[in-house]
Amino acid sequence: MGEHGRILIGTSSWTDPTLIKEADFYPPGVNTPEKRLRFYATRFHLVEVDSSYYYPPSEANSVRWVERTPDDFTFNIKAYSLLTNHPTRPDSLFADIRESMPPIRKRFVYRDQLPQEAVDEVWQRFHDAIWPLQEAGKLGAVLFQFPQWFVRNRESRGYIQECKARLADYRVAVEFRHRSWMAPEHAEDTLGFLEELDLPYVCVDMPQGFESSVPPVAAATASDLAMVRFHGRNVDAWEVPSETASSRFSYDYGTDELKEWAPRIEGLAQQARETHVLMNNCYRDFAVRNARELGGLLDADLGDDG
Repeated sequence: MGEHGRILIGTSSWTDPTLIKEADFYPPGVNTPEKRLRFYATRFHLVEVDSSYYYPPSEANSVRWVERTPDDFTFNIKAYSLLTNHPTRPDSLFADIRESMPPIRKRFVYRDQLPQEAVDEVWQRFHDAIWPLQEAGKLGAVLFQFPQWFVRNRESRGYIQECKARLADYRVAVEFRHRSWMAPEHAEDTLGFLEELDLPYVCVDMPQGFESSVPPVAAATASDLAMVRFHGRNVDAWEVPSETASSRFSYDYGTDELKEWAPRIEGLAQQARETHVLMNNCYRDFAVRNARELGGLLDADLGDDG
């Protein structure tokens, strides 16, 4: 066993509507984006920005986030949906890029349907928008959560390599949502591929039994960063279409379920300089409560107890 790395614990959103409206995490008077982030940063040292998946981040917001958080605070940024091969709302595209193309009459657009010069511009603007976080030492990683149709094949491997090259200034972490990547006969090869690229594999706790299910394997494929994301175990809602994503993540982990992960996370911390643990069960106060309980099990530094 080597030297124990730092463990950071946080949640995958600090602005989920159910957290704001249906829980008492934020005290009375903490009712603006600035106040909520400042308060959150007294309770945790890490957060994942989920909004950047739906709309590309802006440099102005990155500057605000830097100003509103302590020096040792860390942001992980979720990659924009267009860049992870997810369906993307046309109104989320930069206005000048959208206006330079023929009208998009479909509800969603995909990366391979856009002109290459437009895609190149999106990559560059995404890069530039989060640079203030990197410059301030507050950017942890850019999370590439690939969709369930992103299956294990040569084309997908090539795209992962492209993502790393496009964002060479940043730490890219990779999460899969198709079981082919971590099937027993392919898991070693997948982890070896990421290790060769020096890309962190994102370990997951999630509902099992679906094409999109990835087993709860704890593995570190980079020496500087390991990552674990908890999606809950709400089997009944996992693949049910809904207006909001929060219903899929409506799951309150029990103590025994969190205890299952404590030794795995400790093991990751023996292999990586820093281990990021994100609770993505962002429904009401489930994520913030589970994060604090898991932090207690790991004796991790979480900030104020409130």
